Amino acid sequence: MAGPLPRTSMQWTVSGGNGLDSLKYAEQPLPDLGDNEVLVKIQGASLNYRDLIIAKGEYPWEVKDGVVPGSDGAGTVLSTGKHVTRFQPGDKVVTMLLPKNIGGPATEKAMTTSLGANIDGTLRTVGVFDEQGLVAMPKGLSFVEAATLSCAGVTAWNALFGLPGRPLMAGQWVLTQGTGGVSTFAVQFAKAVGARVIATTSTDGKAKLLKGLGADHVINYREDVNWGATAKQLTGGSGVDIVVEVTGPSSLKQSVASVKLDGIISVVGFVGGTESKEPVPTLLDAWAQFFTARGLWVGNRIQMEEMCRAIEAKVHSLRPIIDPKIFTLDQLKEAYEYMSSGKNQGKVCIKIAD
Repeated sequence: MAGPLPRTSMQWTVSGGNGLDSLKYAEQPLPDLGDNEVLVKIQGASLNYRDLIIAKGEYPWEVKDGVVPGSDGAGTVLSTGKHVTRFQPGDKVVTMLLPKNIGGPATEKAMTTSLGANIDGTLRTVGVFDEQGLVAMPKGLSFVEAATLSCAGVTAWNALFGLPGRPLMAGQWVLTQGTGGVSTFAVQFAKAVGARVIATTSTDGKAKLLKGLGADHVINYREDVNWGATAKQLTGGSGVDIVVEVTGPSSLKQSVASVKLDGIISVVGFVGGTESKEPVPTLLDAWAQFFTARGLWVGNRIQMEEMCRAIEAKVHSLRPIIDPKIFTLDQLKEAYEYMSSGKNQGKVCIKIAD
């Protein structure tokens, strides 16, 4: 028989904007379970660049003081509220970063209500979540692997397939940047549908990882400062169909140089910072060089469920890439430092429970 339900959670909180000093670890009581809520034993979590800037006080949207950080988590349902219909105890689930972004046109509330910022997140042992903000975990993944899907996985999926009427197709060209979570997922998803991939990186070791994932060409952006033109040449001179732009201002000029006429630049973040030594392309460049610049924040639940079904169907080729160095929950500060160093290859993950 199952034991009694937990009444407390070991959890991290963020107060202030002082980086690692803002993170506090303590045992806290769990709130009462609402009628439409689910109690989840969190067994795996993963980190994002977003988590670092929240701790530094640099996140550009609302952050609740004392919030439990982390948007990415996977675990097992322990109990459900009396009106819950989507899950039952024993189900394995994955969290959504934007739990109110179910589908259809985006709304301000759906796009600004976010786990680990203004709603308590996943860096804890047990949590209460709205049933609408969870999806079924793909069979064949571990909890740590599944925990990478909430942000990086669905962001990459949206970047490639989310523009209505213009999903990535076999034979097209994709350009990815680096070996972070979004970029490695983008390589895997692109190759799964028969697209061709040009990836940029800074080291031979990371180039080897990208080649192993199926990248057709890898460019070292430190050695080739005009990598955008090089990428265009590799396509035969026409340019890439989709750029998955994760770096931000410092790479936008080269991304524009790489894209084909009527191509797409999916802008998903700024892990390279907000400053640039060169002029940053403007909206007028989208007209002058005839491309679509598309900003996106992760993806909605419909897209996440589509992605999870695809992963489950091809779990061996679409298994998430996680860094070999896996941390425990009490080592969160070390995990933040490791991610900030840029030494990771793939997602930085936290194992919370078996």
